[in-house]
Amino acid sequence: MQFSESWLRQYVNPSLDSNALGHAMTMAGLEVEEQHSVAPPFTKIVVAQILSAEQHPDADRLRVCKVDAGTGQELQIVCGAPNARAGIKIPCAMVGAELPPAEAGGKPFMIKVGKLRGVESQGMLCSGRELGLGDDHEGILELPADAPVGEDIRQYLNLDDQIFVIKLTPNKADCLSLMGMAREVSAITGAALCAPKWTPPAVSIQDKRKVTVENTELCGRFAGRVIHGVNPKAKTPDWIIQRLCNAGQRSISALVDLSNYVMLEMGQPTHVFDIDKLQGDITVRWAKAGETLELLNGQTVTLQGPDSAGKLQDAGVVADQSGPVALAGIMGGNHCAVTDDTKNIYVEAAYWQPSAIQGRARRFNFSTDAAHRFERGVDPQNTVNCLEYLSSLIIEVCGGQAGPVDDQVLNVPERKPVKMRLARAEKVIGIPLTQEVVADVFKRLGFEFKQEGDAFIVTPPSYRFDIEIEEDLIEEVARMYGFENIPDVPPISSLKMSAKAEAKRGVHLLRQRLALQGYQEAVNFGFTDLESEQRLAAATEKDLIAVLNPIASQYGVMRSNLWGGLLGNLKSNLNRGAGRVRLFETGRVFKRDASVQEEAGKVAGFHQPQQVGGLAYGSFVPEQWASADRAVDFFDVKGDLERVLDPLHFTTESAVHPALHPGRSAQIQLVTPAGKKNIGWIGELHPGLQQAYELPQAPVLFEMDLEAIRNLGIPQPEELSKFPAVQRDLAVVVKQAVSAQTLLDAMNAKKQNFVKAIELFDEFKPKAGSSSMADDEKSLAFRVTLLNPQETLQDAQIEAVMTALLSSLEKNCAARLR
Repeated sequence: MQFSESWLRQYVNPSLDSNALGHAMTMAGLEVEEQHSVAPPFTKIVVAQILSAEQHPDADRLRVCKVDAGTGQELQIVCGAPNARAGIKIPCAMVGAELPPAEAGGKPFMIKVGKLRGVESQGMLCSGRELGLGDDHEGILELPADAPVGEDIRQYLNLDDQIFVIKLTPNKADCLSLMGMAREVSAITGAALCAPKWTPPAVSIQDKRKVTVENTELCGRFAGRVIHGVNPKAKTPDWIIQRLCNAGQRSISALVDLSNYVMLEMGQPTHVFDIDKLQGDITVRWAKAGETLELLNGQTVTLQGPDSAGKLQDAGVVADQSGPVALAGIMGGNHCAVTDDTKNIYVEAAYWQPSAIQGRARRFNFSTDAAHRFERGVDPQNTVNCLEYLSSLIIEVCGGQAGPVDDQVLNVPERKPVKMRLARAEKVIGIPLTQEVVADVFKRLGFEFKQEGDAFIVTPPSYRFDIEIEEDLIEEVARMYGFENIPDVPPISSLKMSAKAEAKRGVHLLRQRLALQGYQEAVNFGFTDLESEQRLAAATEKDLIAVLNPIASQYGVMRSNLWGGLLGNLKSNLNRGAGRVRLFETGRVFKRDASVQEEAGKVAGFHQPQQVGGLAYGSFVPEQWASADRAVDFFDVKGDLERVLDPLHFTTESAVHPALHPGRSAQIQLVTPAGKKNIGWIGELHPGLQQAYELPQAPVLFEMDLEAIRNLGIPQPEELSKFPAVQRDLAVVVKQAVSAQTLLDAMNAKKQNFVKAIELFDEFKPKAGSSSMADDEKSLAFRVTLLNPQETLQDAQIEAVMTALLSSLEKNCAARLR
């Protein structure tokens, strides 16, 4: 919301200077985002009159002007403006004047006596652009004929008037007008409010245009009137043009300017139709599928009917017998726009239901001041009042004869009383309050209320759509009390140091360990696009968790894994030249689970576990002279996870996941005293998905249950043995299809005494026909570490253990001793 200080002070004039007024508004929740004067600083520029303008003897485009600047002597100034002529009054920069810099951050321009093509020039005649009053520099700025010669131009044009730009929150629709801002300033400062006054035009004709409102869920109130014999070429008064300009609006024509002025001053958007272009009666309804409309901005839109369920409508229209002539509450159509040939008009003011306007303008990729106000809520009780105001301005400026007002009140919202307890307000705001203080706040705000003990029953005004619950009233009390007047009181409570959980490690430690392995953390939204979710999780329609009101189409469903966001991050990094990428993320995923019951932190029917996921792409180590370059693979990432999860031990077992390469993927199984537990997945991206994401190389992905890898258990101290450990190697031959993990599991399951560790240290696969082993066999060598903490192990004990381990392999894995 932008406006000038002088316009505001016409309706409320507190005894505060400009800076104090801006501060008071900010402290009441009306943040002053920007405050500046109408024109940038400059000096020694006065109102002057051109006495004569002669052609320059040496230049076709220059004129030598004799100028009266009120100094008692004529000045000779050379000027190149095409509109420089005798008799007009213009701004004149005297010698020594400082003009605003041509570019932001530049130096002020100093006016000196100089010569242009041999003719002395004793000043400069200024355009609006040179004074910082817009971009028009086609000619010098022409002033009214009654402008006093010699008067400082800043004073004459009121260029020191302050412009306030207010950053309003969406709930403050009542402040999207000068009267709304004046009401607030009156309440904040206690200054008297002076509402604009006018005389409703006399009804001199009886012409009406029939209006039928078919859908009251679209339009709650519709008012209009016919005005005959207007002069659309009439000049908009300078004071209105100036106020529009200070509010960021440009002057278009008298009828349009007056409509915009009423909207800015009163907050009620209106529209003016050329009634001679309307065909038959007017209908207010929802759009029909396939209808088209050329708008005032030149854009032609194709309208849609209701959705497949018949509930959500596309947009409302004002239509005549030939079709739509305006988008309801958004923008008028070009077909019935007023022009210089317009003689008879239909002026409309309406209350459009906010739910019928919200989001409609954005669907057509533009926004309007009218839609911005209607979708937040416009005062339905002020509709006819604003129509009368606009009518009186039109007749005053453009002339004409007004018909009677046709007002249809169909479905306006009823303001329901809201109760506020004094004790609750004191608790929320944190300050002591009395009934007198609260009553004074509500009186200043213009709220009707009654008291029931310590409670206030408040009936909000028709223009306050944001007052619905008790907290809304508490906010109003805090605003009027002044946020800066609420003392800063730090909370006082007994602090208790929480014991660090020994059995569970923190998420930050896991994040730190991943970072030490070269992974960078990514943070993504908890929702993703439908296509990625279906690709990575092979989710069916019933498995998907759709977002009811997504912020964008690519965030339409809740994620069931972390890979979608990480692959998007990878793609973004590759597009910016990265060749080696390591990423990880910790966060919640969302899955349907009918067994989940409603309780603290849980939603019935949904499982929301925390996961840690990541990916590795590119070379296995940064490029360097000492290592051969190769792509990162499954085992590189598995090694990273082993270092991150230490001291936890996990194994991997080949398995198929829809997002991973069928031959290069595995389930991650956490080894616990109770057995193995599946906690996640690791593997290369599926070739089909690699192609879909347009990746030159398949990244290696992993994802694990965060809660499972945080649980370490209580550390168990163990006495160091006084006796030496013994190592024995065991090499066996098995079929190539048998995994090393299968052999390790078989030996561990034997639970032999004295065995402390079994590690694979060698694998040998023979070339065809070059070994005693068959082509489909391989040799695996294991190193077994044995220790007896009570005494030195004897050979007989060692041989018994090794024989038992070999026997277990021969029986369970069809292995033979190499």
